[in-house]
Amino acid sequence: MKKSMNMGYVIFMAVVAAIGGILFGYDTAVISGTTEIVKNQFSLSDLKEGWYVGCALIGSIAGVLVAGTLSDYLGRKVTMLISAALFSISAIGCTVCGTFDQLVAYRIIGGVGIGIVSIVSPIYISEVSPAKVRGTLVSLYQLAVTVGFLLAYLANWVIDSNIDSGIVASALAGEEVSLMDKIIHSEAWRGMLGSETLPALLFFFIIFFIPESPKWLVIKGKLDKASKILSRIYTNEDEARNEIAVTKESINGGSNGEWKDLLKPGILIAVIAGSAIAILGQFMGVNAVLYYGPKIFSEAGFDNPMFSTVLVGVVNMVTTILAVFIIDRVGRKQLIYWGVSGMIICLLCIAVYFQWGATLGLGNSFMLVFFLAYVFCCAISISAIVFVLLSEMYPNSVRGRAMSIAGFALWIGTYLIGQLTPVLLGWSQSGTFLIFAVCCVPYMLIMWKVVPETTGKTLEEIEAHWNSISKTGK
Repeated sequence: MKKSMNMGYVIFMAVVAAIGGILFGYDTAVISGTTEIVKNQFSLSDLKEGWYVGCALIGSIAGVLVAGTLSDYLGRKVTMLISAALFSISAIGCTVCGTFDQLVAYRIIGGVGIGIVSIVSPIYISEVSPAKVRGTLVSLYQLAVTVGFLLAYLANWVIDSNIDSGIVASALAGEEVSLMDKIIHSEAWRGMLGSETLPALLFFFIIFFIPESPKWLVIKGKLDKASKILSRIYTNEDEARNEIAVTKESINGGSNGEWKDLLKPGILIAVIAGSAIAILGQFMGVNAVLYYGPKIFSEAGFDNPMFSTVLVGVVNMVTTILAVFIIDRVGRKQLIYWGVSGMIICLLCIAVYFQWGATLGLGNSFMLVFFLAYVFCCAISISAIVFVLLSEMYPNSVRGRAMSIAGFALWIGTYLIGQLTPVLLGWSQSGTFLIFAVCCVPYMLIMWKVVPETTGKTLEEIEAHWNSISKTGK
């Protein structure tokens, strides 16, 4: 049956949920501009610097652990509201906090928001999207993440460029400085972290204008509410009723929505595969670039590392826009094959630059070209694909729990990279990028051998693939 849909309404729901991605990206990337300022102000050791960067990731790990259960019990919409509230508290708290411990505490609160939104927003979008454009709409979330990255880089750059050295000198001399002068000048990290307040509050209030996920309502037996929402999505009532029937059939024929259902052979393979690509993706270098971009550029001898990081954000966002338009045409797996192959080449070239750049006469332009090419390859492949795949590859009744496990793996990897990158760079800059290149290989193998192509398939058809493995064992 060819389905007639109110695509404007579907896109509106997807865009609202995707705003959570802006906060994800903003909160993740804004830290890069604050590390040196915070390190100097609080006299942090390298270990404590890593803790400052990584503390939000601890919150993210806690967030993903509860996100699946929260979204399965409270609903996708309420869970998004919780994450928006946490982002707002974190941003305001970081602006006015008095000590380093308080700063860490508020960063952890924001991290919990990141963890929750990284699970529930893609789930929501996947559940309200038609199969033929689901990849495009879910990838709007990743696009929003890159918008958040770029906004954070721009905010950091603008604030850093307008710091008044006179006010900074007064503060260092022990003179009284107003809170506003601290936020903008003498303790500019407050303004950088606090600038997240506006998008956080916007996300909180705009969530009230979207409905609950109709698939979640069907799973919970709230058929009347699901029917009303689906009647706004589909222009034909028969199509709305058919959508309810298909969802009910997948629930009745598959798992019961309990934790033990994740141990069924097919579903277990899906969970392990999803967790593997989630954690491996972090060890391919993407978050090392996002967290420590200015540090990497500075050590490479760049005069304006903060501006170079803005270029990374621009390439990341523009490439993700391209990915949005081609993901449902090219297919998930093809993008991975081509993109990750390019990442390997770029990472090896960056490793060569750090190891033999001076000997070979390679300038900063060589480094910048391959760095930005790496960002392009990453954004067109693993960054664009990961949340699409994780949001669509699990059965309806256990989607929240299964995605929480994969999200937990993702944030464990992200935390480890946040903690280990300063150590790795101190050990060997070229060796660090070589390790990232090696980690690309098992990622490609898992995508090739284990993960099915999901492009153009309904969530129920993807679920049937894993359920068939559960029944046949192969």
